[in-house]
Amino acid sequence: MLIKLENIVKEYTDGGAPTTALRNVGLTINEGEFVAVMGASGSGKSTLMHIIGFLDKKTSGQYFFDNENAGDFDDLKLAEIRNKKIGFIFQAYNLLARTSVLDNVLLPTIYTTHLNKNEAGQRARQLLSKLGLSHRIDHQPNQLSGGEQQRAAIARALINQPRLILADEPTGNLDSKSGQEVMEILQDLNEEGHTIIMVTHEKYVAECARRIITLKDGQIISDQKVQERRLAKNGLIK
Repeated sequence: MLIKLENIVKEYTDGGAPTTALRNVGLTINEGEFVAVMGASGSGKSTLMHIIGFLDKKTSGQYFFDNENAGDFDDLKLAEIRNKKIGFIFQAYNLLARTSVLDNVLLPTIYTTHLNKNEAGQRARQLLSKLGLSHRIDHQPNQLSGGEQQRAAIARALINQPRLILADEPTGNLDSKSGQEVMEILQDLNEEGHTIIMVTHEKYVAECARRIITLKDGQIISDQKVQERRLAKNGLIK
């Protein structure tokens, strides 16, 4: 078991009555799963991902990460987990402008001790080669296509060999061909053993995962295994 949530509640207050984003959510995700989280805008799916990724704090409930109670983690421990155990992939790529692809990928290694500079550089080049970006290694983000920027972001997410990959609408800014390439990469990573949680509002993208969780009004209303998981040659399955 990598993730276990028990009765997670998240409330936001903005000077008035509190707004409840998550209502007593319970969820278990095991090592090696590929889970898609779906739901309409405002359903709580991004809030759920932010809590899982320690980007936001729950209001109440219990969160166990890698068999440890996350409520016992101090800020230093949380920062270490975010850096070493979780890789983030965002819809907007979040690459630094005027910084080479290689240096963008190396950013998470600045605060790690398990890789020295040479090892980190070698691993970054290997990842970029694997993702078909060897010829773009010295380019800046504005010189890359959207699909190439997202592949660079995936390499950055993988550089510290995380236990968990969190992908927030990873195909949201991409055309269908680039979106298909990104989903193929995520499927391959899952086949290699990576645990992936992906937020998406597109059903045909979610069906590339192995399990689909659907949220409505801050509650899980469906949790199903995907019977068929494949990508058709002419595009994502529908």
